[in-house]
Amino acid sequence: SSAEVKCALCVVGIQALAEMNRWREVLSWVLRYYHVPEHLPPKVLELCLLLYSKVREPQVMLEVGSSWLRDHTNKNLPEYGSLLELYLLHVLLPLGRFEGAEELVRGCDVVDSEQQVAFLGTICESRCQWTQREEQHSAAEEQRDAATEGVLSALSQKLLTMLTLLRRALRSMSSHFCLLPYKKMLLATFLLYLVVVRLDPASPTSLPFIYKLVQLFRQAWATVFTPIHRPPIQD
Repeated sequence: SSAEVKCALCVVGIQALAEMNRWREVLSWVLRYYHVPEHLPPKVLELCLLLYSKVREPQVMLEVGSSWLRDHTNKNLPEYGSLLELYLLHVLLPLGRFEGAEELVRGCDVVDSEQQVAFLGTICESRCQWTQREEQHSAAEEQRDAATEGVLSALSQKLLTMLTLLRRALRSMSSHFCLLPYKKMLLATFLLYLVVVRLDPASPTSLPFIYKLVQLFRQAWATVFTPIHRPPIQD
């Protein structure tokens, strides 16, 4: 029939899109011909469920599968039970939708009681595994946080120790400089500048450089020493 030919062509199209790594277009391409999820043939729905589960995108089929399974016409199909199980195993349980899965199974009057018990047992087992993974993940995160805090604490302690040593060194240097006569320091710095730059003090062009040197020394002196411990400066 035309419906079977249409379904067969859609199956071929799904396989072709998957092989070309264009699986994101599969669902929209299929719904272009069937318009609503409830009208999808069982074979097409099965391929879509397996495809998006394989690429780890089961949330794409969440609403489509729910709409198809809740349709009263589809409940009369012989493939309904297998598609229900496929939807549970590959969509609801991987997404952690345990309450929705239990509601779907308990509200389904197509499967018998034995199948319902089996489905509910699978859901319970998957919930326990999910809880264990969450606990392990939380424990691993706590260990990582504790390790990070330990490293930061050690770094902060080392930084504090370095700052303390630097402060002591600066205080010792400032105390040492305070004991030195200011005029001798100025004369030594001036002579060192003359030796390094080889500047002739008698030359008129050297006067701006000498003036700048004195100003820089005064600024450095005012920055390093406090007004209380600063020795008097005499011109």
